[in-house]
Amino acid sequence: MTDPTATEQRVSPLHRIHTAAGASFTDFAGWQMPVRYSSELAEHHAVREAAALFDLSHMSEILVLGPEAPDALDYALAGNLSSMAVGQAKYSLLLARSGGILDDVVVYRTGEDRYLVVANASNRDTVTAELLDRCSPFECEVQDESDDIALVALQGPRALEILREVPGVSADGLDELGYYRCVAGEFGDHALLTARTGYTGENGFELYLAPEAAPALWEAIVETGAGSGLVTAGLASRDTLRLEAGMPLYGHELGPHILPVQAGLGRVVDLAKEGDFVGRAAIELGPDEGARVLVGLESGGRRAGRAGYAVYAGEDNDPVGEVTSGALSPTLGHPIAMAYVDLEFCEPGTELFLDVRGTRVPASVVPLPFYKREA
Repeated sequence: MTDPTATEQRVSPLHRIHTAAGASFTDFAGWQMPVRYSSELAEHHAVREAAALFDLSHMSEILVLGPEAPDALDYALAGNLSSMAVGQAKYSLLLARSGGILDDVVVYRTGEDRYLVVANASNRDTVTAELLDRCSPFECEVQDESDDIALVALQGPRALEILREVPGVSADGLDELGYYRCVAGEFGDHALLTARTGYTGENGFELYLAPEAAPALWEAIVETGAGSGLVTAGLASRDTLRLEAGMPLYGHELGPHILPVQAGLGRVVDLAKEGDFVGRAAIELGPDEGARVLVGLESGGRRAGRAGYAVYAGEDNDPVGEVTSGALSPTLGHPIAMAYVDLEFCEPGTELFLDVRGTRVPASVVPLPFYKREA
């Protein structure tokens, strides 16, 4: 969900396991995180065809709890968080007063007056500070629990059959757990929050627990899934997976200068909820005239557009857009990209050109997502 920007080096509680497994590492928001174990292409295909296990312990977890926590989050975030049922998750946005996106978050309601807000690693300080400020008029507490929570994600069509067999994992109703729902359970003597969420476009789970318990859980999942095609995967494949699924990445598709409606996320902002929320007035005004909008682009051949590449219409030398993310899709077999383009060029079927290292490559506007799993 975010870009590497920080310089301070931190390591996951699973770092020794990753090193022993031969992982290659990258700096990601100040963390040394596995970028791949073997081949990012093989890791990508494993998620689509079987299952893969990701370490996401760099993510930030912030608790908001207290009798007025629901009202506080309704004011602090763009969505209607007070309407969530206990055990429900919701994708939401932390907006600036200008209406731009400071971060995208996933919020879990784990009790009547208890919420877990999961933010991007590079935005930990920003999200914590904003929540402390915005929630201060309400009877609630904001606690940054990031250092006390590890996160691993088991993603893919075989994720459920693997997780239900992992020794020590207890989660009532796992088989019936709906999408964007979570359940409290245990892994051995440790509390475990199991959520049916993810950032790959596949069925799967995200598992939150104490850092000291994470290595044992990781190894138990790897051992259990050994005969089911499970692989361990790094952040490189996670990026191509989320791109195929049309999921935005903070720092690429999202940022303080982008309003939700430009990114196709107008539905995430609940203007029908009662009361004010930060950024509401700017959202009601809408983006400036001429603001670009996010589209999907597909092209032929093997040369993919990358972030920062210009988008053109015909032979005109004035760009009409810019690529924010792009790759040769492992699943589809051809290049895909997301780009912000001028409004007049956003309709599906519109023919455009990507400037790929000085060569204009034809591309067509297509609806997002590029890939959607079968139900």
